[in-house]
Amino acid sequence: MVDLAAASRTLTHETLFAREKSLWRYREVLPLPSDVEPVSLGEGGTPLLRAQSLDQDVDLWIKDESLNPTQSFKARGMSVAVSMAKYLGATKLAVPSAGNAGGALAAYTARAGVEAHVFMPRDTPRANLVECCELGAHVTLIDGLITDCAAEIARRKATEGWFEMSTLKEPYRLEGKKTLGYELAEQLNWQLPDVILYPTGGGTGLIGMWKAFDEMETLRWLGKKRPRMFAVQAAGCAPIVRAFESGEKTAAELADAHTIASGLRVPKAIGDFLILKTLRDSNGGAIAVDDEEMIRAAREVGANEGLFVCPEGAACVAALKLLRRARKIASGERVVVFNTGSGIKYLEAY
Repeated sequence: MVDLAAASRTLTHETLFAREKSLWRYREVLPLPSDVEPVSLGEGGTPLLRAQSLDQDVDLWIKDESLNPTQSFKARGMSVAVSMAKYLGATKLAVPSAGNAGGALAAYTARAGVEAHVFMPRDTPRANLVECCELGAHVTLIDGLITDCAAEIARRKATEGWFEMSTLKEPYRLEGKKTLGYELAEQLNWQLPDVILYPTGGGTGLIGMWKAFDEMETLRWLGKKRPRMFAVQAAGCAPIVRAFESGEKTAAELADAHTIASGLRVPKAIGDFLILKTLRDSNGGAIAVDDEEMIRAAREVGANEGLFVCPEGAACVAALKLLRRARKIASGERVVVFNTGSGIKYLEAY
């Protein structure tokens, strides 16, 4: 548990000005002891770009996480999680991954000098597979989905001596992801947007931001106003959308999950109840986008904004159009969409 009262004595708007542009600028609200060197590759500090051509009727911004090490937002969580794992004495770390989490774990364990064991669906984008192998991880391909990869780790971790780094099965990836919320608030001069559209597989970033907003209110950096949070999923894998629309508190596992957006191909999110609570508490929602819409949106973003976004990020842009059409987002509202990774890692999809 972070001591926010203690953090407030040294972490202020003024002290942030002199600090490096990385997530470790918020060191006082992160779990690693202050005298321990973090395992870092310069993660965080990504640009928040005003969209110039996509939607003239809303105040649209793109938070571009593709500029992180390993080219995705997964670097945030893995930097903090691997730092803590090393500090606490873990030497073999294992993760199920649809791609980017595995690449991030491989990078940070290489930096930390500990072992990485990555379990991926056999049809994971080739760029992710090559990345993990070249960074020295032990990679196992599984016939199935990310849930099948997690089941294999669960069967073997005790005998193999692995510490499992799955989403929300350890607490520290969430702590890294919450820096998305801190960074967004700082970049908008401590005025949160009206709406956040977030691509949601495991949902750690969405949950982490909501946690960060509460922490910043305790620090007296923010008031009680919160953005409406929208989870964006793929039409071929939308368990959160289905649960939200039916009023459920948890989401049943989805059979036959399929989408080109590998980060959204999560048939059962461990933190489903937290995601759904956040959506409802914020008066937001959940929406699904089909693969063809993602590709069209990605090309529109590329041609108009100069960003080669991942399908998950493109899904948020497509979702904005659907929500505007449904009048769930009004003209003039400030909207932030998250691009969680680089399109370079999804060449097969394009």
